[in-house]
Amino acid sequence: MSTAIRLTGLRKTFGDVVAVDDVSLEVADGEFLTLLGPSGSGKTTVLRMIAGFEQPTAGTIELAGVDVTRVPPYDRDVNTVFQDYALFPHMNVLANVEYGLMVKKVPKAERRQRAEEALATVRLEDYGARKPSQLSGGQRQRVALARALVNKPRVLLLDEPLGALDLKLREQMQVELKELQRAVGITFVFVTHDQEEALTMSDRIAVFDAGRIAQVGTPTEIYEHPSTPFVAGFVGISNLLAAGVAATVLGREGMWSVRPEKIRVTLGSPAPEANERAAAGVIREVVYVGMSTRFIVDLDAGATLIAVQQNSHATSSEVNSMRGQRVTLMWNTEHEVPVGS
Repeated sequence: MSTAIRLTGLRKTFGDVVAVDDVSLEVADGEFLTLLGPSGSGKTTVLRMIAGFEQPTAGTIELAGVDVTRVPPYDRDVNTVFQDYALFPHMNVLANVEYGLMVKKVPKAERRQRAEEALATVRLEDYGARKPSQLSGGQRQRVALARALVNKPRVLLLDEPLGALDLKLREQMQVELKELQRAVGITFVFVTHDQEEALTMSDRIAVFDAGRIAQVGTPTEIYEHPSTPFVAGFVGISNLLAAGVAATVLGREGMWSVRPEKIRVTLGSPAPEANERAAAGVIREVVYVGMSTRFIVDLDAGATLIAVQQNSHATSSEVNSMRGQRVTLMWNTEHEVPVGS
């Protein structure tokens, strides 16, 4: 598979602040890659450098094998979709989508056809005559996508495009966006700080920490086999066991991660099977969240672990009554994942 984007030794400083520090990354044609990290981790700055809105202090950017490091944004085969949509309020939807083609002096009949096709791609073919103010947040986001797709870019850059939507609509748009990307076959580079969003949509995820890439991998690799304590803690909830606690509970040296959903909460002191680990403790807190309950357990060994249990049978009153009880946490030893330092 050919390479759509290649970043080599990318660095960006703002005065004394190092925003991006020696980032190298390849993105394949047709891939959905997410740049994931907390605020200030460098992910948006990398996106802006790919788009051409920021110039790197050092390093190179290639698009389809061509060095575009010093090429202006309008000469790069990319389009960017922002969180605020940036639609023209005085224009109707069709005119908004046509605008980029008009600037490029595409003939009127062709740009009308391409704009209508782009709106059909995002399932808004009947909305061309409406103004942006007459649309919902999700519909405005689709118009922004159509406006970007109408130019048929090789790469689509998306800067937290779902951040302004409410939770339910955001979850719906996550699925639609991934379906759209599969349908059009364009390379997507998506920036977000939302771990669930990244896990839901991405072919691969690059996790950013303090201007560097901490780990690149598939959602499964990132979640199941985090390479650093930062990745383990940032992508989902993770229980980290290290030093004396690891030696006491696991009988192992080093640092280990056990995800909360892998842990069973059992009353009493059942004997573990050959492939199981058991750790006794007291439930300090119970957090009921509808479909599941989160148990915060203080272990006798001195650590605090979080266990998540589906509420397939239990009610909120039943799980809340467990607060303060002695329990044994049990998990399969194959779910003890080593975490690099």
